[in-house]
Amino acid sequence: MNKVLLVDDEKRMLDLLALYLQPYHFNCTKSLRADVALSYIEKEIFDIVLLDIMMPKMSGWELCKAIRRVSDVPIIMVTARDQHEDIVKGLKLGADDYITKPFNEDELIARIEALLRRRIPVNHIEVHGLLWDEDHFKLSYKQQPIKLTPKEFAMIGLLMKKPEQVFSREQLIELIWGYHSNIEGRTVDSHVRNIREKIRHAGFPIDEHFKTVWGVGYKWIN
Repeated sequence: MNKVLLVDDEKRMLDLLALYLQPYHFNCTKSLRADVALSYIEKEIFDIVLLDIMMPKMSGWELCKAIRRVSDVPIIMVTARDQHEDIVKGLKLGADDYITKPFNEDELIARIEALLRRRIPVNHIEVHGLLWDEDHFKLSYKQQPIKLTPKEFAMIGLLMKKPEQVFSREQLIELIWGYHSNIEGRTVDSHVRNIREKIRHAGFPIDEHFKTVWGVGYKWIN
């Protein structure tokens, strides 16, 4: 059963969304406030988030941005606004899809199911002989193992899963160490140096793939 977080400041809309989703075996968690929804995201794992834009105190746009700092859960913006600039803004902040009120129940279910189908876990990634194998917690180059710490393994895997995406040091800290950790940026830099050194020693041309984006963070290029 897929877990869905529903966020809207109107109880009637939350109840309506749950009414639509529950017959399709979705386990729905409701939140009338954006800050409460963010606390749920930090504590639980959800399969998808349905998020209203127009909310008091913390807007859906702000919540979407905050969610993206800690999670890559699929987000569908659900709103009465249908202006082009609103759609573009939501997508740029990290939303995966957008549906306007009033919406068709079948269309909503189809959009949710389409996003869930795309979230097939990526457990094995290979780039020019460098293999990241999550199932066996192993990084190897041309079948020769490269020993990494758990944090180093998680970091290189995160980057390899999303080539070309730039991760800031703050994002890496939140995604690898956790939102409430006391880790500083220099710890990220130290892990990056260790990863590069270990993979370079194995013979893989790491500097062609693991790039520093000066003043921003790091990214992976296939």
